[in-house]
This record gives sequence, C-alpha cells and structure tokens, in this order.
Amino acid sequence: MDKKYSYLISGFIVISIIVSLVLDISLIIPFLLSIGFSFWLLVKNGFNPKELLSILFKGFMECKELYFFLLLTGANISVWMASGIVPTMMFYGFQYLEGTNFIFMAFLLTTIMTVFMGTGIGTISTLGIALIGVGRGFGIPTELLLGVLVSGAFLSDKLSPISGMLNLTMQVIDIDYKTLIKGLMKTFIPVFAFTSIVYFVIGTFYTGGENSELIVYLQSSILDGFVISPWLLLLPLLVVLLPMKGITIVPTVLTGIVGGVLLTLRVQGVSILSSLNYMITGYQGQTSSDELNSILISGGMLGMVEVVAIIGIVLSLSNLLEKTGVLKPLIYDPIANVKSKGELIFKTGIVGTLLTIITCDQAAGVVLPGKLYKNKYKELGIDKTVLARTLSDSSTIIAPLMPWNVNGMVIGLITGVSAFQYAPYAILCYIFPLVAGGIYISEKVLYKISIAKEKQKMAG
Repeated sequence: MDKKYSYLISGFIVISIIVSLVLDISLIIPFLLSIGFSFWLLVKNGFNPKELLSILFKGFMECKELYFFLLLTGANISVWMASGIVPTMMFYGFQYLEGTNFIFMAFLLTTIMTVFMGTGIGTISTLGIALIGVGRGFGIPTELLLGVLVSGAFLSDKLSPISGMLNLTMQVIDIDYKTLIKGLMKTFIPVFAFTSIVYFVIGTFYTGGENSELIVYLQSSILDGFVISPWLLLLPLLVVLLPMKGITIVPTVLTGIVGGVLLTLRVQGVSILSSLNYMITGYQGQTSSDELNSILISGGMLGMVEVVAIIGIVLSLSNLLEKTGVLKPLIYDPIANVKSKGELIFKTGIVGTLLTIITCDQAAGVVLPGKLYKNKYKELGIDKTVLARTLSDSSTIIAPLMPWNVNGMVIGLITGVSAFQYAPYAILCYIFPLVAGGIYISEKVLYKISIAKEKQKMAG
C-alpha cells in the first residue's frame, strides 16, 4: 500500500475528531466515518472486503472484558453512593482533612491507592469520586481537583505491578518488573518531586477553613440522608486488597457491587428493586441539601453505554489500521535515517505520542513502536529499559489528557468533567514528556561539548 494513503487516513482521522469536538457532536460519528473512509481506501488498494470486516469484528471483540468492566463501573458508583459508602468517605473526609493541604493530600492518596488497585480508572471511580465530593465542600474547583487526581491515579501504569499497561510494556519490551522500575526512576523521581511541590503550593490557597459553615451543613445533610459508619469503609478496603491477591479487575468490581447492594439493603433500608434501578439507570441524591445532591449523581450502567459503543468502534478502527499496515509508514519513516542514540529516543517518544493520538488507545502507542523499534535500539547499543521508559513517558502517560482517548472519555463520563477542563491541571501527565525531551536535549548538548573538547585536544 502506498504510504501516501497511510498519511491520508491518519489525517482524515485527526481532522474528523477535531471537527466533532469543535461542533460538540458525539465521537461515534467521526470514528464511524474514519472506519468507512479507511475501508473504502483499503478496498481500493486491493484488500479483500471480507477480510477487512473480519479484522474490524476481531478488534471489537478483543476487549469484551473492558466493556463489561465499564458497565460494572457505572453500576458500582451508583451502588456505592446509595449504600452510604461514598457519603461516609465524604463525611470523614470533611472531619479529618479540613484545614490540611487537601490538594497535596489528594495527590498522595490517589498515588498510593492506584499502586494497590492497578488501574487509574478504578481509582478515579472509587476514591476519586469521594475526594471530589470533599473537595467541593472545601471550595476547590472540580476541574482543578480532578486534574490532581488524574496525575496521581495514572501513575498505576508506571508503578503498579498489577497494572495491565505496565505488564503489557514488560511483555512487549521483554523486561522484568524490577529492571523496568529501576529504569523508570530516572524521570519519575524529578517529575514526581516537581509535581508534588506544585500541588503543595496550589493547595495552600485551598485549606477549607473559609467554608466551615458549608462543611458543617454538608455533614449534617449526610447524617440526615444516610446511616454513616466507619464499618462501611471495610468494603472499599476489600476492593483495594483483592487486586493485591491476584484477583482481576472484573471480579473485584463485582465484589464491590454485590457488597454495595447488600449494604444498601441492610444498612440504608433501600428495597432490592430500587437498588437494581440505581445500578441500571443511575443514582441521584435525595437529601435535604441541593449541594450534596449535585455531588451524589451517577448515570449507572446506561450512562456508560455510549462510551462503550465509542470504545468498541475505536478498537475496531485501531485493529484495522494495525493489521493492514496503515500505521507502518508513520512508525518506520521517522527512524529510517536515524544514526544517533538521542535522536532515536526522541523520535520514539514522538511516534508513540502520535500513535496514541491517532488510534485513541495508549496500547497501540506502546505495542507498535515497542515491537518494531527493539532491533533499532539493539543496533545502536541502547538498553531496552530506555525504550520502555520513553514509551511510558510519552504514549502511556498522555492518554487521559485527550477527550477522544478511551481514558479521557471514561473519566469525563464518571465525573461529568471533560478532559479539556481538567487536562491543564493534570501537571504530571504532560511534565513527563517534557522532562524526557529535556533529558534528550541536555544529553545532546553535553555530547556536542565533549566532541568539541576532544577536537580542541587533538588540535592542541
């Protein structure tokens, strides 16, 4: 296939996404148009239509567990609200976190939680929802706090041994966990330290003291609307511990749902029909406080249907582009004439980022360059941990910043805040690629200085 068609298809996808975002129309439309356009060009270039349909279907069915997980996440959030778990977390959050540097604490809490859970989305949909509620009580803008939570939550893909993305990276690069973590520290330590300082400084402007009356009012409304008990926190603790014991994410979320329904029935006195209704259609707070009710909102399983449909279409498109070789020119052309180590590392980050943007799936940004660049790295004598770190610092970490990315879409649906709104505050997610680029530039400068010094010595 002529590579001009590869660039044409990629350009069409990017432009159609931009147009849909500007016109504020569902992302289903540009992705369906992209599939149609790609299909037409591929058939025109000699591909068998039946084979292309088979590729699309396999791409759609490849992540059945993901669709199930997203639907369950919608149900879980609703049930945890109705059962009093989220209100309990908010109540004690108001009580013990008032007067603290809440933004800094929220960043640290999500970082710790996500290492145990192994999923950024899972962390946002559990602890994150409660922290957003507490933050609103403290007068912290939701988009700011969500950016902080995203920064912490998506460190799972860098630190958690049970993270699907981290394990995918290890598998593709053929590297063990201990070696990979050691390699990631070169950029992780400065980025995490810098981000922590920034969030600590921002947090000094939001101590919550000026909202004491509102906090007391919200706590009173929580007590009026729910039975509150520290025992309710045992279920979230169990959900955090299960992945550490090797339980996969779907059974873990199912445990959270079943436990939440039982608590809704026994503790809050809600009927089984109402509980099922909350799971399917969503939950709306019914307390005496409009402020609290505006926090306790979830769309349930039905609220996730559109996102599941979009993700299915995106994965079909991504599989089509990968299996037909459409993406190969985008991957090979940039490194065709690369001679230096620094240039290869820099271009790896650029290519990984572009693949995540075009395919809307961070996995493609890791798998394709990870597989296809390994030999080039070996040829230039670059350790494979550098390849893993470069992809982790670019294609993996930027995923939640884009509203058309799978992660950005799910976060937007769970919280009601779009990636456009929270991305400016998800500092860690865009500092990583900047630091990685800075390291490349500094090493290039140092290399040129050393060459210049050697020439001076030879001349002398």
